[in-house]
Amino acid sequence: MVTSLPVRQLGTTDMNITRVGVGAWAMGGGGWSFAWGPQDDNDSIAAMNHAVELGINWIDSAPIYGLGHSEEVVARFLQGKSQSERPYVFTKCGMVWDPKKPMEEPQRILSPDSIRRECEASLRRLKIDRIDLYQFHWPDDTSGTPVEASWRAMEQLEKEGKVRAIGVSNFDVSLLRKIEPLKHVQSLQPPFSLIRRDVAAAEIPWCNANRTGVIVYSPMQAGILTETFSVEKVKNMSDNDWRKRSANFQTPRVERNIQLRDALKPIAKRHDTTVSAIAIGWTLAWPGVTGAIVGARSPGQIDGWIDAASLALTASDLDEIAGAIDKIGVGTGPTRPPSPRKERVAEAPAEAR
Repeated sequence: MVTSLPVRQLGTTDMNITRVGVGAWAMGGGGWSFAWGPQDDNDSIAAMNHAVELGINWIDSAPIYGLGHSEEVVARFLQGKSQSERPYVFTKCGMVWDPKKPMEEPQRILSPDSIRRECEASLRRLKIDRIDLYQFHWPDDTSGTPVEASWRAMEQLEKEGKVRAIGVSNFDVSLLRKIEPLKHVQSLQPPFSLIRRDVAAAEIPWCNANRTGVIVYSPMQAGILTETFSVEKVKNMSDNDWRKRSANFQTPRVERNIQLRDALKPIAKRHDTTVSAIAIGWTLAWPGVTGAIVGARSPGQIDGWIDAASLALTASDLDEIAGAIDKIGVGTGPTRPPSPRKERVAEAPAEAR
């Protein structure tokens, strides 16, 4: 699809992606261990359609989101769209659930046979011939498979044309170093936000040095870094919402997190944008970060953060944000990008297909 938004090359692939993409985690709906509570499928489809109308050219899902349901909703969204109208579709493997026990945490399995089964299942659910970016969701912690063997299985799927490019999520530098010599790691998907900054110390710099794209997730820290977030909102969340169990949504962290959110308001006002866009824009200001995955459950939520796709924070903005983090004492990890971006930004319109 053609987009009017700025794009960046993803790793060394032929894909140029917009600086924000739609995350389909919450679109999986309720009834599983890491759900965000109930979600209307029609609202999800409307959100994705709105995102594409605004120029966003990629969607990130995973089989575990709703135990296959998120991918099925993405398939409904794709239905009837020509190849040139479709955004890139990214999904994952490695989180295997028991259909009889949907509320139990999934197993993290990256055996070659399991990877292939998951890929075939995702292709069926998504109703597509090829996945644009296929990613390990988490490192293996049950099957005992060496990560090198898992990575070879991914390489084989790429050779067969079932996937266009391969990457990883939630890997540290030690794992990245193990698999990079076998086949280039095109992308890393780590958690990264003003509240959760640890990967800025090692993983993001490693990716920047090795031409591995970085697409960060939870840049608004699961909704905390938005205008509408409040302690009252946490109380009103569905009991099926995983955030109720998260330390960042409980005292004493939640109050400090809200204080940091409020510190972004003057910066948002200067840029005539939202706090959400500033929070996402901060993650995109780090050298090596290609794009940010941002969740949306309705078209209106996308309007709340779309400005981040083309926002450029100034050095003084970044200094002000770092000062607020230090003063309030939120999270761990580096508080400011080391220097302004130097990599070239490909200005759209760009041909994504």
